[in-house]
Amino acid sequence: MSQIRPLIPLLITAGILIGGNGLQGTYISLRALEEGFSTSLIGLIGTGYSIGFAIGCIYVTRILRSIGHIRTFSAMAAIASAASLAMVLLIDPWFWFLMRLIAGICFASLFATVESWLNAQVTNTNRARTLSIYRVVDLGSVTAAQYLIPAVGIDGFQLFVIISMALTLSLVPISFADRSSPGAPEAIRFDIKALWNISPLATIGCIVVGLTNSTFRSLGPIYAEGIGLTITAVVTFMSAGIIGGVVLQYPLGIYSDRLDRRLIILLATAGAMLAGLYLAFFAGDGEWPNYIGIFVFGAFAMPLFSLCSAHANDHAAEGQHALVSAGMLFFWSIGAIIGPLFASFMLDIFGPRALFIYTAAVLAAFMLYTLQRMTARSGVPADERSMRFKSLLRTSFFFNKLAARPEERKDR
Repeated sequence: MSQIRPLIPLLITAGILIGGNGLQGTYISLRALEEGFSTSLIGLIGTGYSIGFAIGCIYVTRILRSIGHIRTFSAMAAIASAASLAMVLLIDPWFWFLMRLIAGICFASLFATVESWLNAQVTNTNRARTLSIYRVVDLGSVTAAQYLIPAVGIDGFQLFVIISMALTLSLVPISFADRSSPGAPEAIRFDIKALWNISPLATIGCIVVGLTNSTFRSLGPIYAEGIGLTITAVVTFMSAGIIGGVVLQYPLGIYSDRLDRRLIILLATAGAMLAGLYLAFFAGDGEWPNYIGIFVFGAFAMPLFSLCSAHANDHAAEGQHALVSAGMLFFWSIGAIIGPLFASFMLDIFGPRALFIYTAAVLAAFMLYTLQRMTARSGVPADERSMRFKSLLRTSFFFNKLAARPEERKDR
């Protein structure tokens, strides 16, 4: 604990940000539905956040190099807090789209700042403990924050204020962190063509994760409310999917290190697709059948990003791993921009169950593409891979550096 203690302020700040971001995502969807917005407009609002997140990913290193970590964090936290409060002043879908776009830029920058700072402070002796605590903070904060929705209620201004307060208070622990601000991070290079040449499968896979998992985060509350679940049940439904994502991360990762990684990607995709079909056609409107279905969906769908990133790193040459980590997050953002918007139109036309019909169709197409790539190129033998599987959060590309093992850090 003596080694971890200096990092506690940063971890507390990360927990506040992750919880506030998760709360805001679910609450905005439910509040927009309460205000009478159509599903397609709610999907558009979710797309706004993803556009902002992609912009933040591209520009955050330039900002960090220009003004440093604490100034970047302070500015982005203040802007995100103001954007959250502004949404209660004007109930309009296009204004909310703009505020969510701003929030996306801010949260991408905030996560990158915290994780870059953590990465500069941890050592090889406390890295594993820090990552473990970070994962507990991530899961605990995002799950607990969801239950503020039924506790406070979706009407009124209270939750907007709570979200704004959380963003403002995130400045407090980071202000008590080690006063030695870390040096400016290296510039991150985005090279779409190079990333495609490294691994077309991983590139398409990250887009698919954005098309499906991000759509679940944006429109899952609409599905749950549409089949008649109470607000508490909607929150439990979303939490079950998030918790499910933890269960198979490491078992799938371990087997992907031993076998052809594409085979495990195929297995995870098939499991998520079958869970999607179950939710669409068999779960009905019962609470527990839907909880079980979304738990299984999360268990198979959520590890796909980490599996695809590991597969790309299998084919990356020395010096390309930083490019891979930035590119994977960028391509995920592209999918997250398109997915909620397209799926929301389907929900408007066909009803809530269209969400998981759409999800299953996208995953089925990815399965076919995975099979095609398995015939087009041989897999990298397990003993020739420079990196092993790492369970990654989609918060910033700096998390990949944070999770890197000592022997993998030479080109990071």
